[in-house]
Amino acid sequence: MRLGLKPAAGVAALALAATACGGGGSGDEKVELRFSWWGADDRHETTQEVIKRFEKAHPDIEVTGEYTDWDSYWDRLATNTAANDAPDVITMEERYLREYGDRGALLDLNEVGDQLDTSKLDKLVMGGGKLDGSLYGVPTGVNAFTIMADPQAFEEAGVEMPDDETWTWQDWVDISAEISEKSGGDIVGTQDIGFNENSFQIYARQREQSLYDKSGALNFDQATMTEYWEHMVRVHEENGAPSAAKSVELEAGGPDQSVLATNSGAMAAFWTNQLGTMEETSGRDLELLRFPGESASAQAGTFFKPAMHYSVSAASEHPEEAAMFVDFLLNDKRAGELILADRGLPANTELREQLMGELPEADQESADFLADIEDDVAGAVPPPPIGAGDVVDITMRINEDLMFGDITPEQASKRWMSEVKDATGGE
Repeated sequence: MRLGLKPAAGVAALALAATACGGGGSGDEKVELRFSWWGADDRHETTQEVIKRFEKAHPDIEVTGEYTDWDSYWDRLATNTAANDAPDVITMEERYLREYGDRGALLDLNEVGDQLDTSKLDKLVMGGGKLDGSLYGVPTGVNAFTIMADPQAFEEAGVEMPDDETWTWQDWVDISAEISEKSGGDIVGTQDIGFNENSFQIYARQREQSLYDKSGALNFDQATMTEYWEHMVRVHEENGAPSAAKSVELEAGGPDQSVLATNSGAMAAFWTNQLGTMEETSGRDLELLRFPGESASAQAGTFFKPAMHYSVSAASEHPEEAAMFVDFLLNDKRAGELILADRGLPANTELREQLMGELPEADQESADFLADIEDDVAGAVPPPPIGAGDVVDITMRINEDLMFGDITPEQASKRWMSEVKDATGGE
């Protein structure tokens, strides 16, 4: 996606100047803000209740919600932003943060003063909203990418659960193959994890590299990616994962059709905030595991990801009030006790602790898991480059070709790096 925007030099300054009229929401005339987000109906209903609580606390500010599904959201936001009609407060995803930030469409939140308190937000994800010293997004909440496992499937296959503090990538291949073999193929060891580039992000970070650097350029050796793809090939060769055709089908079916959801497999890769949904769909208690290779590597590859970001439009006529609303969403318990973990576990670490008893059991398990791995996390992942949305499709195509044997791991790494550089304008 390309916004087609002209760089908005001075927009932030103009936006801040508009506070002379807003005055922090004082005066007889109500300040009107627009807030956009994506999601399902339950998120829409919850967010509307949050807005009511904010308006009750700030009767001089009125917030209008603008929400839609994921695909429509980005089309609408691009159109509105190009027409200088963006919502005041924008729910932002990391793959698009740099695109909007670099084009002057987002306000530097460092400039809103004490209207927005970021002091209690998790430092391990704060870097995800920063570009060249400017803060274009603050995290709504925290997720981690994990291996989600079904202990019942392990037991039925007669295979012990792995020690996720010590297992290696070869252990992952071997265990997956053992599950498939001992169950007679009734239970597959693992769903293919190569469709998601975040699996490789962890693999690269274990080698003190990363998917991208702070400028958005690729930041790993080709040999590292080749080794990674070799593991993906090996797990298929040893029947630890479904066939290539079945793997493509499973990926297209989404979480609801995954091997965990259908009780047909023992492991798959998911985000921590998906645990509750996956347990509900599968009807089983699932367990979060660290990715393989953490203890045997230079550093842990695990990272905390901002579930989403809250951003403020650089063209907002009421940037201070917009910042006040973002502050309410992040730091006020009246908002937190409604949102809970819907946008990731609360980014405000104090609020996260206060709300632990009110979180659903699965979210409490996720919070405990994040607390367990927190000391191993080696800093925030920088925002992806412009065009990173295309990386999802690139990764899926190349992984598919690899599974079907049309390309080798070395060819896969060369193609991935070449196509991603073309898509992102990187080096």
